Order: sequence, then structure tokens, then C-alpha cells
Amino acid sequence: MKSARCISAVFLAAVTLTACSDGPDRPKHNDVPHGWIIREYEPATTGYLDKADPVSTVASEIDGHTSARKRTDNDGTVYLMYRDDIVAISPQQGSTGGSLIEVVDYSVGYTRWNSHLALVWPHPASNEFRGGGPGSGK
Repeated sequence: MKSARCISAVFLAAVTLTACSDGPDRPKHNDVPHGWIIREYEPATTGYLDKADPVSTVASEIDGHTSARKRTDNDGTVYLMYRDDIVAISPQQGSTGGSLIEVVDYSVGYTRWNSHLALVWPHPASNEFRGGGPGSGK
């Protein structure tokens, strides 16, 4: 009977680890949908363009595809916080419509847009950014 319990425990542990893993068919939790953004929007010098849709529509499309951890709207730009990156959607310059989508590393984006994010999002060096607690990967 002991071996049946041992086998059951090993089986349950394997199932649990498999369900939580980030395999090729299972994206990491809250990673930016970068591949989807590349397919949906036109490449530009500093990111990607949606020549027709306003910022709020593009932000909702991206957030609807993969939910952001946090969303902040500031001065016409929408910032979406993901696991390791920030997606900033701003009005396309020199245009009557459209949006520019930039995907940048969280630390770089936090520094760049500090005046908009500092009071509402955690600093990249803080325990809050990665969830705190013990363990590696911070």
C-alpha cells in the first residue's frame, strides 16, 4: 500500500509541475504578446504602427489579447505593464490618427517614463516588481 501512495504522490507532483511549466505551447504568465504585436501592426523605426486606430483602441486590443498586470493612462499615452516589459501606446506624431506601439524592457521603460510611472508602478529594483519573497529569478 505504501508504494501505491508513493506512486500517487509522484504522479500528482509531476502533473502539478507540468501544468505550471512554461512549455513551447504555453506562454509565460504575463509576457508581452510580442509575436502577436509583430503580426498585427506595421513595423516602424521606434516600434510598431497602427495607422488608423486611436491609442485607447490599440491598448484594448493588446490588453485583450494578453492581459497586462497593470495599466496606466497618462497624457494621452497608455502604458501596459507585463512580466519583464512595458508596452507604451502613444498617438502617432504628425498624424491625424493612429498609434505608435513601443515594447521596451521594464527597467528601461521605467527610467524613460519615470514621471508617469513612479507613483503607480514598482521600481524595477524593488521586491514588489518581481513579487518579493525568496527564490531566484529576480
